[in-house]
Amino acid sequence: MSENPRRILRRDPQPHLFRPLTLRSVTARNRIMLSPMCQYSARDGLADDWHFAHLAARAVGGAGIVCVEATHVAPAGRITPHCLGLWNDAQRRRLARIAAFVARHGAVPAIQLSHAGRKASVSRPWEGMQPIAIADGGWPVVGPSPLAYADGYPVPVPLAAEAIGELIGRFAAATRRAREAGFRVLEIHAAHGYLLHQFLSPLSNCRDDTYGGSLTNRARLLMETLDAVRAEWPTELPLFVRLSVTEWVDDGFNLPEAIELCRRLKSRGDVDLVDCSSGGNDPRQRIPIHPGYQVPFAEQIRRDTGLATAAVGLISSAEMAEEIVANGRADLVVMGRMLLNDPHWPLHAARTLRCSTQAWPEQYERADIF
Repeated sequence: MSENPRRILRRDPQPHLFRPLTLRSVTARNRIMLSPMCQYSARDGLADDWHFAHLAARAVGGAGIVCVEATHVAPAGRITPHCLGLWNDAQRRRLARIAAFVARHGAVPAIQLSHAGRKASVSRPWEGMQPIAIADGGWPVVGPSPLAYADGYPVPVPLAAEAIGELIGRFAAATRRAREAGFRVLEIHAAHGYLLHQFLSPLSNCRDDTYGGSLTNRARLLMETLDAVRAEWPTELPLFVRLSVTEWVDDGFNLPEAIELCRRLKSRGDVDLVDCSSGGNDPRQRIPIHPGYQVPFAEQIRRDTGLATAAVGLISSAEMAEEIVANGRADLVVMGRMLLNDPHWPLHAARTLRCSTQAWPEQYERADIF
Protein backbone atom coordinates (compact mmCIF):
# COMPACT_ATOMS: atom_id res chain seq x y z
CA MET A 1 0.00 0.00 0.00
CA SER A 2 1.42 3.40 -0.97
CA GLU A 3 1.96 6.02 1.69
CA ASN A 4 -0.07 9.18 1.93
CA PRO A 5 1.62 11.75 -0.36
CA ARG A 6 1.06 14.44 2.24
CA ARG A 7 3.04 12.49 4.80
CA ILE A 8 5.87 12.01 2.30
CA LEU A 9 5.83 15.74 1.58
CA ARG A 10 6.11 16.59 5.28
CA ARG A 11 9.09 14.26 5.70
CA ASP A 12 10.93 15.63 2.68
CA PRO A 13 13.63 18.25 3.31
CA GLN A 14 12.94 21.88 2.57
CA PRO A 15 13.34 23.07 -1.03
CA HIS A 16 16.98 23.66 -1.93
CA LEU A 17 16.18 27.28 -2.80
CA PHE A 18 15.14 27.89 0.80
CA ARG A 19 17.99 26.14 2.56
CA PRO A 20 20.42 28.51 4.31
CA LEU A 21 23.68 29.45 2.62
CA THR A 22 26.70 30.02 4.85
CA LEU A 23 29.81 31.81 3.58
CA ARG A 24 32.45 32.45 6.22
CA SER A 25 30.57 33.79 9.26
CA VAL A 26 27.52 34.96 7.30
CA THR A 27 24.40 32.84 6.81
CA ALA A 28 21.65 33.86 4.39
CA ARG A 29 18.20 32.47 5.12
CA ASN A 30 17.77 31.29 1.53
CA ARG A 31 19.53 31.22 -1.85
CA ILE A 32 17.83 34.30 -3.34
CA MET A 33 19.77 37.54 -3.76
CA LEU A 34 18.45 40.86 -5.00
CA SER A 35 20.60 41.85 -7.96
CA PRO A 36 22.40 45.19 -7.53
CA MET A 37 20.23 47.00 -10.07
CA CYS A 38 20.86 50.73 -10.42
CA GLN A 39 17.99 53.03 -9.51
CA TYR A 40 19.59 56.21 -10.92
CA SER A 41 17.91 58.24 -8.19
CA ALA A 42 20.70 59.65 -6.02
CA ARG A 43 21.86 63.22 -5.63
CA ASP A 44 25.57 63.80 -4.97
CA GLY A 45 25.92 60.03 -4.53
CA LEU A 46 23.59 60.03 -1.51
CA ALA A 47 20.96 57.35 -0.94
CA ASP A 48 17.52 58.79 -0.25
CA ASP A 49 14.05 57.55 0.66
CA TRP A 50 13.65 55.84 -2.71
CA HIS A 51 16.65 53.64 -2.06
CA PHE A 52 15.47 52.92 1.47
CA ALA A 53 11.98 51.92 0.31
CA HIS A 54 13.30 49.84 -2.59
CA LEU A 55 15.78 47.83 -0.55
CA ALA A 56 13.63 47.58 2.58
CA ALA A 57 10.78 46.11 0.57
CA ARG A 58 12.97 43.31 -0.76
CA ALA A 59 14.17 42.45 2.75
CA VAL A 60 10.60 42.34 4.03
CA GLY A 61 9.70 40.38 0.90
CA GLY A 62 11.94 37.49 1.90
CA ALA A 63 15.16 37.73 -0.12
CA GLY A 64 18.14 36.08 1.55
CA ILE A 65 20.66 38.72 0.46
CA VAL A 66 19.69 42.29 -0.44
CA CYS A 67 22.42 43.97 -2.47
CA VAL A 68 22.70 47.72 -2.92
CA GLU A 69 23.19 48.77 -6.53
CA ALA A 70 26.55 49.65 -8.08
CA THR A 71 27.97 52.14 -5.59
CA HIS A 72 30.83 54.14 -6.97
CA VAL A 73 34.17 54.75 -5.35
CA ALA A 74 34.74 58.17 -6.93
CA PRO A 75 32.56 60.93 -8.42
CA ALA A 76 34.11 60.40 -11.87
CA GLY A 77 33.37 56.69 -11.59
CA ARG A 78 29.60 57.12 -11.63
CA ILE A 79 27.63 55.83 -14.58
CA THR A 80 25.24 58.78 -14.36
CA PRO A 81 25.12 61.91 -12.19
CA HIS A 82 22.32 60.15 -10.29
CA CYS A 83 24.25 57.04 -9.18
CA LEU A 84 25.16 56.10 -5.62
CA GLY A 85 28.60 56.72 -4.16
CA LEU A 86 30.64 55.75 -1.13
CA TRP A 87 33.51 58.21 -1.33
CA ASN A 88 32.51 60.23 1.76
CA ASP A 89 31.09 59.70 5.23
CA ALA A 90 27.75 61.39 4.52
CA GLN A 91 27.08 58.67 1.94
CA ARG A 92 28.12 56.03 4.47
CA ARG A 93 25.65 57.36 7.04
CA ARG A 94 22.75 57.22 4.59
CA LEU A 95 23.60 53.65 3.63
CA ALA A 96 24.03 52.56 7.26
CA ARG A 97 20.33 53.18 7.90
CA ILE A 98 19.46 50.90 4.99
CA ALA A 99 21.88 48.16 6.04
CA ALA A 100 20.48 48.18 9.57
CA PHE A 101 16.88 47.84 8.39
CA VAL A 102 17.70 45.05 5.95
CA ALA A 103 19.50 43.09 8.68
CA ARG A 104 16.73 43.69 11.20
CA HIS A 105 14.23 42.08 8.85
CA GLY A 106 16.19 38.90 8.29
CA ALA A 107 18.15 39.55 5.10
CA VAL A 108 21.92 39.92 4.71
CA PRO A 109 22.83 43.50 3.70
CA ALA A 110 25.25 43.52 0.76
CA ILE A 111 26.76 46.24 -1.39
CA GLN A 112 28.48 46.32 -4.77
CA LEU A 113 31.43 48.66 -5.36
CA SER A 114 32.20 49.88 -8.86
CA HIS A 115 33.87 52.36 -11.16
CA ALA A 116 32.33 52.89 -14.59
CA GLY A 117 35.54 53.85 -16.43
CA ARG A 118 34.87 54.74 -20.06
CA LYS A 119 31.10 54.08 -19.62
CA ALA A 120 30.76 56.91 -17.09
CA SER A 121 29.10 60.30 -17.56
CA VAL A 122 25.94 59.23 -19.37
CA SER A 123 22.27 60.07 -18.88
CA ARG A 124 19.77 57.79 -17.17
CA PRO A 125 18.06 54.99 -19.14
CA TRP A 126 14.77 56.89 -19.38
CA GLU A 127 16.75 59.88 -20.68
CA GLY A 128 18.46 57.86 -23.43
CA MET A 129 21.63 56.61 -21.68
CA GLN A 130 23.74 58.88 -23.89
CA PRO A 131 27.07 60.58 -23.13
CA ILE A 132 26.75 63.90 -21.31
CA ALA A 133 28.96 66.68 -22.64
CA ILE A 134 31.18 68.38 -20.09
CA ALA A 135 29.41 71.67 -20.86
CA ASP A 136 26.15 69.99 -19.80
CA GLY A 137 27.45 68.62 -16.52
CA GLY A 138 29.41 65.60 -17.71
CA TRP A 139 33.02 64.83 -16.87
CA PRO A 140 36.13 63.32 -18.51
CA VAL A 141 36.22 59.52 -18.48
CA VAL A 142 39.13 57.16 -17.94
CA GLY A 143 39.98 53.64 -19.01
CA PRO A 144 42.83 51.25 -19.69
CA SER A 145 43.38 52.53 -23.24
CA PRO A 146 42.24 55.40 -25.50
CA LEU A 147 39.38 53.34 -26.97
CA ALA A 148 35.85 54.73 -26.81
CA TYR A 149 33.02 52.40 -25.83
CA ALA A 150 31.09 53.19 -29.03
CA ASP A 151 30.60 55.84 -31.68
CA GLY A 152 29.64 59.11 -30.06
CA TYR A 153 31.25 58.22 -26.74
CA PRO A 154 34.30 60.12 -25.48
CA VAL A 155 37.76 58.63 -25.79
CA PRO A 156 38.91 57.76 -22.26
CA VAL A 157 42.13 59.06 -20.77
CA PRO A 158 44.36 56.01 -20.14
CA LEU A 159 45.10 55.51 -16.47
CA ALA A 160 48.75 56.05 -15.62
CA ALA A 161 50.45 54.09 -12.84
CA GLU A 162 49.91 56.85 -10.27
CA ALA A 163 46.20 57.10 -11.13
CA ILE A 164 45.86 53.32 -10.86
CA GLY A 165 47.30 53.45 -7.36
CA GLU A 166 44.86 56.21 -6.41
CA LEU A 167 41.95 54.21 -7.85
CA ILE A 168 42.87 51.13 -5.82
CA GLY A 169 43.03 53.33 -2.73
CA ARG A 170 39.52 54.56 -3.46
CA PHE A 171 38.21 50.99 -3.58
CA ALA A 172 39.89 50.35 -0.23
CA ALA A 173 38.41 53.50 1.33
CA ALA A 174 34.93 52.65 0.07
CA THR A 175 35.33 49.14 1.48
CA ARG A 176 36.16 50.57 4.89
CA ARG A 177 33.03 52.72 4.76
CA ALA A 178 30.93 49.72 3.68
CA ARG A 179 32.23 47.83 6.71
CA GLU A 180 31.50 50.76 9.01
CA ALA A 181 27.98 51.06 7.56
CA GLY A 182 27.19 47.50 8.61
CA PHE A 183 27.21 45.60 5.34
CA ARG A 184 27.95 41.89 5.63
CA VAL A 185 28.69 40.99 2.01
CA LEU A 186 30.83 43.00 -0.40
CA GLU A 187 30.76 42.52 -4.17
CA ILE A 188 33.38 43.97 -6.54
CA HIS A 189 31.94 44.81 -9.96
CA ALA A 190 34.23 43.51 -12.70
CA ALA A 191 31.49 42.98 -15.30
CA HIS A 192 29.20 44.75 -17.77
CA GLY A 193 31.91 46.84 -19.41
CA TYR A 194 32.84 48.88 -16.35
CA LEU A 195 36.41 49.73 -15.44
CA LEU A 196 37.72 46.46 -13.99
CA HIS A 197 36.09 44.58 -16.86
CA GLN A 198 37.64 47.03 -19.33
CA PHE A 199 41.07 46.03 -18.04
CA LEU A 200 40.21 42.31 -18.28
CA SER A 201 39.10 42.53 -21.90
CA PRO A 202 41.46 42.55 -24.90
CA LEU A 203 38.73 44.49 -26.72
CA SER A 204 39.19 47.52 -24.47
CA ASN A 205 42.72 46.99 -23.14
CA CYS A 206 45.58 47.39 -25.61
CA ARG A 207 48.23 48.43 -23.07
CA ASP A 208 51.82 47.27 -23.45
CA ASP A 209 52.77 47.64 -19.77
CA THR A 210 52.19 45.29 -16.84
CA TYR A 211 48.43 45.93 -17.02
CA GLY A 212 47.97 44.78 -20.61
CA GLY A 213 48.62 41.84 -22.92
CA SER A 214 48.45 38.47 -21.16
CA LEU A 215 45.56 37.43 -18.95
CA THR A 216 47.88 37.78 -15.96
CA ASN A 217 48.54 41.40 -16.85
CA ARG A 218 44.94 42.23 -17.79
CA ALA A 219 43.78 40.78 -14.46
CA ARG A 220 46.43 42.65 -12.47
CA LEU A 221 44.20 45.62 -11.60
CA LEU A 222 41.44 43.30 -10.37
CA MET A 223 43.92 41.31 -8.26
CA GLU A 224 45.50 44.43 -6.77
CA THR A 225 42.06 45.84 -6.05
CA LEU A 226 41.09 42.61 -4.28
CA ASP A 227 44.29 42.78 -2.22
CA ALA A 228 43.43 46.30 -1.08
CA VAL A 229 39.77 45.50 -0.51
CA ARG A 230 40.48 42.36 1.53
CA ALA A 231 42.88 44.35 3.71
CA GLU A 232 39.89 46.52 4.75
CA TRP A 233 37.20 43.82 4.66
CA PRO A 234 37.14 41.55 7.74
CA THR A 235 38.36 37.99 7.27
CA GLU A 236 35.10 36.64 8.64
CA LEU A 237 32.98 38.40 5.98
CA PRO A 238 32.45 37.07 2.43
CA LEU A 239 33.69 38.78 -0.71
CA PHE A 240 31.99 38.35 -4.10
CA VAL A 241 33.18 39.28 -7.60
CA ARG A 242 30.79 39.88 -10.48
CA LEU A 243 32.25 38.85 -13.84
CA SER A 244 31.05 39.06 -17.42
CA VAL A 245 32.04 35.48 -18.19
CA THR A 246 31.88 36.11 -21.92
CA GLU A 247 31.56 39.23 -24.02
CA TRP A 248 29.66 37.56 -26.88
CA VAL A 249 32.16 39.10 -29.32
CA ASP A 250 34.94 37.31 -31.18
CA ASP A 251 38.38 37.80 -29.61
CA GLY A 252 36.90 39.18 -26.41
CA PHE A 253 37.13 37.95 -22.84
CA ASN A 254 35.55 34.51 -22.91
CA LEU A 255 34.60 31.48 -20.86
CA PRO A 256 38.01 29.71 -20.98
CA GLU A 257 39.71 32.89 -19.72
CA ALA A 258 37.02 33.33 -17.09
CA ILE A 259 37.57 29.77 -15.86
CA GLU A 260 41.31 30.35 -15.62
CA LEU A 261 40.75 33.65 -13.80
CA CYS A 262 38.40 31.94 -11.34
CA ARG A 263 40.95 29.20 -10.70
CA ARG A 264 43.35 31.94 -9.68
CA LEU A 265 40.70 33.57 -7.48
CA LYS A 266 40.09 30.22 -5.85
CA SER A 267 43.80 29.71 -5.16
CA ARG A 268 44.05 33.16 -3.54
CA GLY A 269 41.42 32.20 -0.99
CA ASP A 270 39.99 35.69 -0.53
CA VAL A 271 37.01 35.49 -2.91
CA ASP A 272 34.04 33.41 -1.78
CA LEU A 273 31.66 33.55 -4.74
CA VAL A 274 31.63 34.59 -8.39
CA ASP A 275 28.47 36.26 -9.64
CA CYS A 276 28.32 35.03 -13.25
CA SER A 277 26.90 37.49 -15.76
CA SER A 278 27.98 38.37 -19.32
CA GLY A 279 28.34 41.10 -21.92
CA GLY A 280 28.27 44.86 -21.61
CA ASN A 281 31.72 45.84 -22.91
CA ASP A 282 31.15 46.03 -26.65
CA PRO A 283 28.02 47.15 -28.54
CA ARG A 284 28.73 44.50 -31.21
CA GLN A 285 27.67 41.78 -28.78
CA ARG A 286 25.04 39.34 -29.94
CA ILE A 287 23.46 37.67 -26.93
CA PRO A 288 21.18 34.65 -27.41
CA ILE A 289 18.76 35.69 -24.69
CA HIS A 290 16.36 33.10 -23.32
CA PRO A 291 15.29 32.01 -19.82
CA GLY A 292 18.33 30.90 -17.85
CA TYR A 293 20.75 31.72 -20.70
CA GLN A 294 23.62 32.50 -18.32
CA VAL A 295 23.12 29.60 -15.92
CA PRO A 296 25.56 27.31 -17.80
CA PHE A 297 28.35 29.80 -17.04
CA ALA A 298 27.75 29.57 -13.31
CA GLU A 299 27.48 25.79 -13.59
CA GLN A 300 30.76 25.31 -15.46
CA ILE A 301 32.78 27.71 -13.31
CA ARG A 302 31.45 26.03 -10.16
CA ARG A 303 32.32 22.58 -11.53
CA ASP A 304 35.73 23.43 -12.99
CA THR A 305 37.10 25.69 -10.25
CA GLY A 306 35.39 24.72 -7.00
CA LEU A 307 34.31 28.31 -6.36
CA ALA A 308 30.76 28.99 -5.25
CA THR A 309 28.78 30.75 -7.97
CA ALA A 310 25.65 32.80 -8.47
CA ALA A 311 23.40 32.43 -11.51
CA VAL A 312 21.59 35.40 -13.00
CA GLY A 313 19.57 36.20 -16.11
CA LEU A 314 15.85 35.73 -16.86
CA ILE A 315 15.27 33.33 -13.99
CA SER A 316 11.57 33.86 -13.49
CA SER A 317 9.84 30.91 -11.87
CA ALA A 318 10.22 29.25 -8.50
CA GLU A 319 10.63 25.92 -10.24
CA MET A 320 13.49 27.19 -12.41
CA ALA A 321 15.29 28.70 -9.43
CA GLU A 322 14.83 25.49 -7.43
CA GLU A 323 16.21 23.36 -10.29
CA ILE A 324 19.34 25.50 -10.53
CA VAL A 325 20.20 25.15 -6.85
CA ALA A 326 18.96 21.56 -6.41
CA ASN A 327 21.07 20.29 -9.30
CA GLY A 328 24.21 22.06 -8.10
CA ARG A 329 24.37 24.42 -11.05
CA ALA A 330 24.88 27.42 -8.74
CA ASP A 331 24.86 28.16 -5.03
CA LEU A 332 22.84 31.35 -5.27
CA VAL A 333 20.17 32.73 -7.62
CA VAL A 334 20.47 36.46 -8.29
CA MET A 335 17.19 38.06 -9.36
CA GLY A 336 16.68 41.49 -10.87
CA ARG A 337 13.59 42.00 -12.98
CA MET A 338 11.42 39.57 -11.04
CA LEU A 339 12.19 41.29 -7.75
CA LEU A 340 11.58 44.70 -9.31
CA ASN A 341 8.23 43.37 -10.50
CA ASP A 342 7.33 41.71 -7.20
CA PRO A 343 9.17 42.54 -3.97
CA HIS A 344 7.51 39.50 -2.36
CA TRP A 345 8.61 37.03 -5.02
CA PRO A 346 10.57 34.92 -2.47
CA LEU A 347 7.49 34.56 -0.26
CA HIS A 348 5.34 33.55 -3.21
CA ALA A 349 8.05 31.12 -4.39
CA ALA A 350 8.18 29.58 -0.93
CA ARG A 351 4.46 28.87 -1.10
CA THR A 352 4.81 27.41 -4.61
CA LEU A 353 7.61 25.09 -3.46
CA ARG A 354 5.77 24.21 -0.20
CA CYS A 355 8.48 25.58 2.01
CA SER A 356 7.56 25.73 5.68
CA THR A 357 10.49 27.80 6.95
CA GLN A 358 9.98 31.06 5.03
CA ALA A 359 7.53 33.08 7.13
CA TRP A 360 5.61 36.15 6.08
CA PRO A 361 6.15 39.23 8.25
CA GLU A 362 3.60 39.28 11.06
CA GLN A 363 2.22 42.54 9.74
CA TYR A 364 1.47 40.87 6.39
CA GLU A 365 0.25 37.45 7.53
CA ARG A 366 -3.31 38.36 6.57
CA ALA A 367 -2.11 38.48 2.94
CA ASP A 368 -0.58 34.98 2.99
CA ILE A 369 -3.54 33.51 1.12
CA PHE A 370 -2.42 33.41 -2.50
